[in-house]
Amino acid sequence: MAFLRSLLFALVFYPGSVVAVLVAFPVALAGPAALRRHAVGWTRFHSWCARNLLGIRSRIEGPVPEGCVLIAAKHQSMYETLELLRVLHEPAVVLKRELADMPGWGTIARRYGAIPVDRTGSAAALRRMLVAGRAAIAEGRSILIFPEGTRVPPGQQPPLRAGFAGLYKSLSLPVAAVAIDSGRLYPRHGFVRHAGIVTFRFADLLPPGLPRTEIETAVHQRINALDTLAEGG
Repeated sequence: MAFLRSLLFALVFYPGSVVAVLVAFPVALAGPAALRRHAVGWTRFHSWCARNLLGIRSRIEGPVPEGCVLIAAKHQSMYETLELLRVLHEPAVVLKRELADMPGWGTIARRYGAIPVDRTGSAAALRRMLVAGRAAIAEGRSILIFPEGTRVPPGQQPPLRAGFAGLYKSLSLPVAAVAIDSGRLYPRHGFVRHAGIVTFRFADLLPPGLPRTEIETAVHQRINALDTLAEGG
């Protein structure tokens, strides 16, 4: 059953996504606000497909932040990449520069207001990221970052990348850490997805201005809270 559900999801969601990307080009001509509304519509389409075709639903725990907040989230699958755009209010998303440089899709991502990050962690790359981050703040948008840097399977808890600390220190924003357990149902690799509930646990805000070691430790613990619970039974 899971294989058939996954096959149906692939036959509906991916062709629909191709159409959404193509439509995004003329929509972008109407300005960033129209493009962001279009992007949220695409994420709602994904949510509908996940819920009705895969049997995957989202459960939100804790206060969903509003306004200019740095949101640090666990990253286990594509699921939260799209769901968080829907749950949050059109956040600016920090993403790998390779994605932002992709022909076509990368252009749309940049016009949406995505913030490319160079994994080399150079000073020039950080400056570019900060410029884009400040532009998002000027628009009253939150900034979404996956501070571990990439999708990891359940149980893996890599250290945070340097880009998170750079944004936190330079932008002086409170931080909302989000634990997510999507990898159990919607794995990074593999075709088959499984029905169930993905939990998004929003922790209370952490204030700006904390020492680097303190904020990184606090965020790392919070985004991996659901992994800890799973390991403990």
